[in-house]
Amino acid sequence: MNAKQIRQKEFKSLKIKTMKNLLSISILVLVMAASSCKKDDNSSPSIDNTIQEGKWKITFYIDSGKDESDHYTNYEFQFNSDGTITAVKTGSSVNGTWSNGNDDSQQKLVLSFTTPPFDELNDDWHILEQNSSLIKLEDVSGGNGGTDYLTFSKI
Repeated sequence: MNAKQIRQKEFKSLKIKTMKNLLSISILVLVMAASSCKKDDNSSPSIDNTIQEGKWKITFYIDSGKDESDHYTNYEFQFNSDGTITAVKTGSSVNGTWSNGNDDSQQKLVLSFTTPPFDELNDDWHILEQNSSLIKLEDVSGGNGGTDYLTFSKI
């Protein structure tokens, strides 16, 4: 083997080592990038902060396909940090409770009242949308399979 062939063989060997190193580095970068990505767990900010800021009114309530929003006209809902709700209308006040949680990785708002017609709102509502001025909720009934919708708007 002459000197030229030896250099070509060494160059080929060096080229193979460089390619292996580049492949190893590329795999390492991909693994690091994949492990640094956050899981999209379909979560949004907790409703706790949103709902406790200010007063709310019901602007939309569909119960088993029937619009019953007018049952709550002029009521102002105050969600308190101790888990209580007060619905106030001139000369009338109704108390209930609220809490939040997760159901199948989806945030929910649980409402509970003992006074009609507010007891119609008793459910664990899935949060469809929330921001500083609007909270859209949905409940799919386990019994009849109907879907109810409830929307609170900031006053």
